[in-house]
Amino acid sequence: MTVGVGFTAAQKREFVQEYHLHPWGQKSSWLTSQGVSYDKLRRWQLAVFEGDLDRGLMPREGSPMTVPPAKRTALERTRAAERVAHEAQIAKLSERVRELEGTNDALGKAIGLLHAMSEQEPDETPTTTDPSTS
Repeated sequence: MTVGVGFTAAQKREFVQEYHLHPWGQKSSWLTSQGVSYDKLRRWQLAVFEGDLDRGLMPREGSPMTVPPAKRTALERTRAAERVAHEAQIAKLSERVRELEGTNDALGKAIGLLHAMSEQEPDETPTTTDPSTS
């Protein structure tokens, strides 16, 4: 049985993760506001936690390898923390890239200025006449 059509595997995984991060009592209203039925969410959950979402495969019914809801929530919180850390690292590295690009621009301007200054100097050393011969 396949998972469904219309959403990518990443979108389904993100949706399931978002659902599990909502506190108890607010999940149903959030699900309704998203326009996704609980049955569809349940199929996506099975694919995320017990199946092979990337290949669109669902687990067999009665699978002994089920993940309890409490552990699912803990897994999703861990993944959310990893995402936040990853996004912070990306922001830090992006700032470092901007800093290095600024340094590179400044060095390029300095090199250009040095080239411009060296062009103003004479190419050859002028030959001087020996004063004793005159």
